[in-house]
Amino acid sequence: MFSSVKPYENQRYSSLKKECQRRKQLFEDPLFPANDDSLFYKSRIQGIQWKRPKEICDDPHLFVDGISSHDLHQGQVGNCWFVAACSSLASRESLWQKVIPDWKEQEWNPEKPESYVGIFHFQFWRFGQWLDVVIDDRLPTLHNQLIYCHSNSRNEFWCALVEKAYAKLSGCYEALDGGNTADALVDFTGGVSEPIDLTEGDYIADEAKRNLLFERVLKVHNRGGLISCSIKATSAADMEARLACGLVKGHAYAVTDVRKVRLGHGLLSFFKAEKLDMIRMRNPWGEREWNGPWSDTSEEWQKVSKSEREKMGMTVEDDGEFWMTFEDFCKYFTDIIKCRLINTSYLSIHKTWEEAVLHGAWTRSCINHKDTFLQNPQYVFDVKKAEDEVLISIQQKPKRTSRKEGKGENLAIGFDIHKVELNRSYRMHTLQQKVASSIYINSRSVFLRTDLKEGRYVIIPTTFDPGHEGEFLLRVFTDVPSDCRELILDEPPHTCWSGMCGYPQVVSQIHVLAAAGLKNQDTQGGADPYVIIKCEGQKVRSPVKKNTVSPEFDTKGLFYRKKPGQPIIVQIWNHNLISDEFLGQVVLTGDPSERQLVHTLHLQDKGNRRSNDLPGTIAVRLLSSSILTNI
Repeated sequence: MFSSVKPYENQRYSSLKKECQRRKQLFEDPLFPANDDSLFYKSRIQGIQWKRPKEICDDPHLFVDGISSHDLHQGQVGNCWFVAACSSLASRESLWQKVIPDWKEQEWNPEKPESYVGIFHFQFWRFGQWLDVVIDDRLPTLHNQLIYCHSNSRNEFWCALVEKAYAKLSGCYEALDGGNTADALVDFTGGVSEPIDLTEGDYIADEAKRNLLFERVLKVHNRGGLISCSIKATSAADMEARLACGLVKGHAYAVTDVRKVRLGHGLLSFFKAEKLDMIRMRNPWGEREWNGPWSDTSEEWQKVSKSEREKMGMTVEDDGEFWMTFEDFCKYFTDIIKCRLINTSYLSIHKTWEEAVLHGAWTRSCINHKDTFLQNPQYVFDVKKAEDEVLISIQQKPKRTSRKEGKGENLAIGFDIHKVELNRSYRMHTLQQKVASSIYINSRSVFLRTDLKEGRYVIIPTTFDPGHEGEFLLRVFTDVPSDCRELILDEPPHTCWSGMCGYPQVVSQIHVLAAAGLKNQDTQGGADPYVIIKCEGQKVRSPVKKNTVSPEFDTKGLFYRKKPGQPIIVQIWNHNLISDEFLGQVVLTGDPSERQLVHTLHLQDKGNRRSNDLPGTIAVRLLSSSILTNI
């Protein structure tokens, strides 16, 4: 997670600071100057003055009484999404210490005033890389007040300075207007964000589904992830409209705690063991709270012991932070974003993931145009367990906002996953079975969590509209290594050996669908069959199907054949502890001129006894072509 850090725009904090100290000058950042270009790309606010913290107050600090979610208040730019992400960040020490590196050294030191030269640096994860962003401490003010993100304490500046560094990375402050909490959470952590639509999922009506979601949210929270939520605004008038229950529409809230709360007092609470699923949120405005059940002054809190209330950090202030039951949460909120920290450390007690990271680019194809769809980049990966939970995230390269070009808009992007032959190592040329698909949306990143059965799969990331170009980052997380890689070649390459050893003349795809009536192997009348497909010294083996004499295989193999006269052999074996037993085979020619695709054939014995029928039949689909890019 915390890999090496690259200086942004090649500005190195330590050397710039030393140079300023040597010259006894305050740092002025030439790449993000104190003028309107750093503030706006289109609008204007008159009368803004850029001031250093010492001109705003007498005793500036990075932190006053530590760092907390309560430090933050939204300013005059519509970036509650960024403030909500900062609130989440403030509750995680290991994370904010990465974003705000060597914070003790960056703090104002009244004992060494000469060491202060008005330079700070912060770190964000962007497009697969941690970047170290340097800024000066000149901040935009009106009437000596900070106009953007600011703290409760007039002399605390960490959030204003983090925001300035983030604005520099985005192009200007105005670029932060109307952004996406999910993006900021990823930029703070290097994790992956999973947005969930609570309305579409109908979590309020489906209790079992709601309970499962709570367990997942709790797990992300307990493992150090960041969570945000909001209520969709359906119109401009709806934006930031306050509901009767105290919640605000179109507004990003930080989730600051998730827990099962024990009801009852004293011993009764232990024996009764009734627990309530609860979630705590914070409004970036620092005021205006939920006023329904379990709000700060509600009588429901009498059901919880004093010690339990203290454990939960329960306060009765209008500080913008409040608790709700998860059921009420699903009733009022429409969206939740879980930002998982992907743990790849083998030293951890929690689940570890195997991560594959690949950079790619779109040239000119899209999901809407099937004739060009397969021209998109293709990535192959393997699921090596009987079934595995797979997380896939695709992120397009962020576009900086500039005065000349305006706000950098995202492309609508997404991806499909296709199940392919177990031995495929060249690009797909005809569409195969689609097993999963992400949403297609114009957000910076798209995420999918899916369960896949053992086998080989191809991911095709694509833009929604034709003719778009752009770079992207693909991340695939599995339980065991997936060997994810890009498929570059369309067919086997011609080499200096091709003339001597021959070059493939025919490509054959064999799809073993199922078998029936196999020989019983045990007293229960079952078997543990698997398939081996052989051709010209190559072979593909399917997973074992447990305890059945009528297995559904759905196993494919792909063979580039130099000697089309040699047959393709499909064998069925029974898996035993000591020695596997042969159950029968079929022999196929794979002639490209053959039109019948699906064959149901009787199993036969090996060798000269081939005509002897064995119990059972096998259904196969065979496709051959003398054009190697036809399959």
